[in-house]
Amino acid sequence: MAPDANTAIMPTDLLRPDLLRLNASPAGKEEAIREAAQLLIAAGCIDPAYAASMLRREAVANTFLGHGVAIPHGMVEDRGMVRRSGIAVLQVPGGIEWNPGQTAHLVVAIAAQSDAHIAVLRRLTRLMQDEARLTALFTVTDPAILAAALGEDAPLTAPTTPGSDLAERFDWVVDYPTGLPARPATAWVETARASAARIQVRHGDLVADAKALVALLQLGLRAGDSVVVSAEGDDAVAALARMKATITRLTAREKADAAAAQKSRAPVRGWMPPTPLPAVPGIAASPGLAIGPVHVLPRAVVSVSDEPVPLIEGGDRLHEALSLTRQTLKALADDTARRLGPSEAAIFTAQAEILNDTDLVTLACQLMVEGHGVAWSWHQAVERTAAGLAALDNPVLAARAADLRDVGQRVLARIDPALRTGGAPDLPDTPCILIAEDLSPSDTAALDMARVIGLATAQGGPTSHTAILARTLGLPAMVAGGAALMELANGTPAILDGQTGRLHLSPAEADTADARAWVAREEARKAEEEARRGLPARTRDGHEVEIGANVNRPDQVAVALSQGAESVGLMRTEFLFLERGDAPSEDEQYETYRGMLTALEGRPLIVRALDIGGDKQVPHLQLPHEENPFLGVRGARLLLRKPELLETQLRALYRAAKEGGAKDGGNLSIMFPMITALGEVQTLRAACDRIRAELDAPAVPLGIMVEVPAAAIQADVLARHVDFFSIGTNDLTQYALAIDRQHPELAAEADSLHPAVLRLIRLTVEGAERHGRWVGVCGGIAGDPFGAALLTGLGVRELSMTPRDIPAVKDRLRGSDLSALKDAAQRALECETADAVRALDGGEA
Repeated sequence: MAPDANTAIMPTDLLRPDLLRLNASPAGKEEAIREAAQLLIAAGCIDPAYAASMLRREAVANTFLGHGVAIPHGMVEDRGMVRRSGIAVLQVPGGIEWNPGQTAHLVVAIAAQSDAHIAVLRRLTRLMQDEARLTALFTVTDPAILAAALGEDAPLTAPTTPGSDLAERFDWVVDYPTGLPARPATAWVETARASAARIQVRHGDLVADAKALVALLQLGLRAGDSVVVSAEGDDAVAALARMKATITRLTAREKADAAAAQKSRAPVRGWMPPTPLPAVPGIAASPGLAIGPVHVLPRAVVSVSDEPVPLIEGGDRLHEALSLTRQTLKALADDTARRLGPSEAAIFTAQAEILNDTDLVTLACQLMVEGHGVAWSWHQAVERTAAGLAALDNPVLAARAADLRDVGQRVLARIDPALRTGGAPDLPDTPCILIAEDLSPSDTAALDMARVIGLATAQGGPTSHTAILARTLGLPAMVAGGAALMELANGTPAILDGQTGRLHLSPAEADTADARAWVAREEARKAEEEARRGLPARTRDGHEVEIGANVNRPDQVAVALSQGAESVGLMRTEFLFLERGDAPSEDEQYETYRGMLTALEGRPLIVRALDIGGDKQVPHLQLPHEENPFLGVRGARLLLRKPELLETQLRALYRAAKEGGAKDGGNLSIMFPMITALGEVQTLRAACDRIRAELDAPAVPLGIMVEVPAAAIQADVLARHVDFFSIGTNDLTQYALAIDRQHPELAAEADSLHPAVLRLIRLTVEGAERHGRWVGVCGGIAGDPFGAALLTGLGVRELSMTPRDIPAVKDRLRGSDLSALKDAAQRALECETADAVRALDGGEA
C-alpha cells in the first residue's frame, strides 16, 4: 500500500507540506533559489541571510545533479545559519536554465545540520534511475505524491552478486558529522576525475563510481558507515593515495563546520502560532505582525489593441504622454519627500529617468514605423524591456522591471485614458491586510495607512521599490506568495508575519491573543535594545572605542544610526559603479557624498576610494582579463592607472567637503584601498593636494587600507605620510594565509583570528602609534564580539561593521575591562592556531 503524505514525511520531518511548492514559475535560476530559500526561512529552518549564501555557492560549485534536478545549498562557512535541518522542493513544470545546457524542473534546496537529509537525498538520486517516475514528478499536481516519492526510503533492488573491490584498496569509516552530502562528495569526484585509474567506493553491497557525483550520493553514507575505496589501472596506487588524502583532509573541516554551526545557531525571531495554522508562505519583505481580515484586489488585466494612426500623429501623442508623465512623477516625488523622506522620493525620480531611456523610446518608435499603433507599440517596448531586466542575473537590475512597468503604465494611460489601471483601491471600512497580484511603488506610496495594516503580494521580490516603501511605511509585508494568495476569500481572518514571510489563516482567539502578546513583547524588547544601542562602547574602566557602520548609500545611514552607529567607518563607493551600466559622473558622485554627509549630521564619514578588482568586476569599465585578479590591478593600482576615475571621484569628494562646511562636511575622510608601497601613497596624496587646491576645498584626513602584509610590516614608514589606517581583515587574512576566501575547500581555513593575522594587526598598531596615528578595522572580525574584544586589546581605536552587528559588539565591550582585553590579546598573540585563539573566548574578555 502506498504511504500517505504524512507517513511519507514523518521519518525525518524534512518534507513538511509547507516546504513543497508546486507549479512554480521563477524567472531564472537566482529567483528559483531565493524562492526555495524563502520556504526554508518561513519554516524556521534557516536564517534569512542563508539565501545569499546559497547564491554564492552557485559561483563556486555546480549544484545541478542531472535529469532535471538541482540541489542548491549554502557555503561551508555559513552552516551556522541553519537553524534546523529541512529540505524545500520547488517544482518548476516549465523548467529553468540552471547552467548552459542544463534545465531544472525540481529545485531541492537543502539546509542540513546533521545527516538527517541524507535519506531524502539518497531517494532523490535513486529516482534518477526511474526516469519515467522522476519525469512525472515534474508536473504532478498533488503534493502528497511528490512528498511520498522523496520521503520513501525503499532500498534499491538488491544486487544479484555482492559488490567486489578493485586491486588496490583502503578502508575508511565515515567521520563527517553530516555524512556525505554533495559538497564533500564533489571534492571526492574532482580528485577521482584527475586520475586515469578506475576508482570506486563500496558500502556494503552497493558500489559507486567515484567519478560520478550522483552515484556517490546514492550510497546515502552517514557518520559511522564503513566504506571501501578501491582502484585499478596504471596509476592506481597514486590515485588511491590522492583519494585518501582528500577524504581525510576534509574531516577537520566538516567537524569544524558542524561545531561552528551548533555554536552560532540562533532562535527563530518570527511569531510562531501556539497551534498549527494553515498558511501561505512567501518572501519576507517588511518586518512586523498584522492581525486582521484580508482584502483581495482583483487582477488588473491590460489589453492593448493595435490601432495604427499616422506616424506623425503617433509620435506627437507619445511625446505628449512622456512629458505629462514626467510632470506627474515630479509632483509625486515632491509629495513623497514631504511624507516619507528624500530617499523614498528618489524612487520616483529614478522612474522619471526611465522615460529618458533612448533605447526604450527608439524601440517604440520603430514599432510605430512598422505600422503599429502608438499605445500598442509603447506597451510592447515596455514589456520587452522589462522582461529582459527580469531575466538578468543581477537582482538590482531585475527588481527595476517593476518600476519600468509602473512608469510604462502611467504613459499608457496618458496615451489612452481607457487603459488606465491602478489608482486608490476600493477598500473596506475596517483595517485590512491587502492582498494583490503585485503593487507598483506609486500605489504602495499612496496606500491609506488607516485602512491597510499589512501587505501581501503574489509576485515581487524583497529588493523591489515596493518592498522598500513598505519598510519605510512600517507596513508588515510579504511578497512572492504565489497564486494561492489570490484565491483567498475577502474577509478571511489572518495574521501576517512580515519577519518570516508567512500569512497565517483563520486564527482562533487564542492564536490572535498570542500574536498580540508577541507584538507587545517585541515592542518592549526593541525599546530596551534601542536604549542600549545609543550608549557608547565604553569599557568598565573608561576606555572608549568608536563604533562605525559599513554602508553603501545614504539611504542606509538611518538604519545604521538606529542600530547604534556613531559614524560611517566605510562607505564602499564601488557600488556607485556596480549597480549601473556606465560610470557615474562627477555631479552624480558629489550628490551621493553630500547626501551621506547630510544623513550623518556631522558624524564622521570615511569614504573608501573606488575599490575595483579581485571579486568585484565592473563590465562597463572594460578592464582586461586577468588570470589572478586578486594579485593583479585592483584598488589603488587601478586608480593610478585610470586617472580619469581617480580625479572624477576626488573632485566630487572635495566639492562635498567644501560645500559641507563646519555643519556636516568637516568630518569627511578619504582612504585608499590595496596600498602596498610608499610610492603609491605619495602619488595619491599629491593628486589630492592638487585637486583640493584647484577647488579651494578644505583639507581632509587621508588614510589607507591595510590589506596586504607589506602594508602592515611597513606601517611605521607609511604612518609618516597618512593620517590613519583602516585594516581590512578579510583581505589581510587572504593574503597573509595565501587562501582565496571564496575557495570551496579552503575558505573555512581563512580565519581572521589566526595568530599570524593578529600579529600583523599588532604590527600596524605599533607602527601607527610611533607617529600618533590611529588604527581602525572595517573587516569581518570587527563585527564579531570576541574579535572586537581582541582588536580593542591590540590597540585598535575604531571598529566599523555591518549595522546589525553593532548592538552585540557594544554590549561586549561595555561589559569588559581594558586591562583584561589587553591580557586576552597578548594570550592570543602567543597562541599557535586560530582554534587556540577562539578557545580563549570566555564571553567576558
